[in-house]
Amino acid sequence: MGKILIVDDDATFLDILGNYIKTYYPLLDVETCTSPVKALNAIRKQKIDLLLVDLEMPMLDGAKIFKYATDAGIDKNRIVILSGRDADYLHEHFPMGTCLAVLNKYEAKQKDVLNMIFSSMQRKAAS
Repeated sequence: MGKILIVDDDATFLDILGNYIKTYYPLLDVETCTSPVKALNAIRKQKIDLLLVDLEMPMLDGAKIFKYATDAGIDKNRIVILSGRDADYLHEHFPMGTCLAVLNKYEAKQKDVLNMIFSSMQRKAAS
């Protein structure tokens, strides 16, 4: 329990988030991918405990990645949708229960939700 795949076309955001997880949650295995098309292979071939997906990406958006992941067998409750959009927009497109969470990736308060998720995974990985 501890494999995380983050898919986001913003390389800077990926570096920051990936390094943050590696620093504060060392038991978690983080893989990042800037290409949504390349992420499909990782989704299909790996056991992923948590998938974080940016909603707005070129070629394949987060909604299509979400659909592909759930069709490939990833539980919807192991998927977090990230976006720069406001909460109302996100909840309109991903109503409660559709996935684990929808978060605005630029709001500092949203970091608390991710920390709760990462902390829970770290505890499970330690046991």
